[in-house]
Amino acid sequence: MATTAKTKARKTSTRAATKAAAAPRTAGPDAISLLIADHREVDDYFDQYETLTDDAAKKALADKICLALKVHAQIEEEFFYPPAREETGDGDLIDEAIVEHMGAKTLIAQIEAGAPGQPLYDAKVKVLGEQVRHHVKEEEEELFPEVRQTKIDLDALGARLAARKAELMALLAVPPVLA
Repeated sequence: MATTAKTKARKTSTRAATKAAAAPRTAGPDAISLLIADHREVDDYFDQYETLTDDAAKKALADKICLALKVHAQIEEEFFYPPAREETGDGDLIDEAIVEHMGAKTLIAQIEAGAPGQPLYDAKVKVLGEQVRHHVKEEEEELFPEVRQTKIDLDALGARLAARKAELMALLAVPPVLA
């Protein structure tokens, strides 16, 4: 009888493990959904920036914008653009996106080196927002639909993007300076 109970327990345990393995895993967003969520987040930051008047608040939000954009550009360039180029065959669109990233990185460096109240600081943040919005429009209206038509595993790619994004956010985030 003890053997029967052990056997039953083992079978029940095995069935539970099999069910758990077969159950769909809770997945994060696919690659395109993750990138679009990033786009919306940064767009909201730019909208918020335009309402600010306090220099400390502007600096904190500008730093947040710059960090988000640096991480976003890097994960796109490392993991999204290479398979997108290969699978869509649209090298021109990817090249244009990379050049747009380069322009954004130049403005980001200038914003990070400056401070609110300095000449052109607010203008640089505003122009960065305009350039990013243009870039986002092209990605969402042209590139992303092309990528969705390919055989790229967007769920697996989304997981890679999310993992790298978390890694970069931790690596690049600067702890606040204690006053």
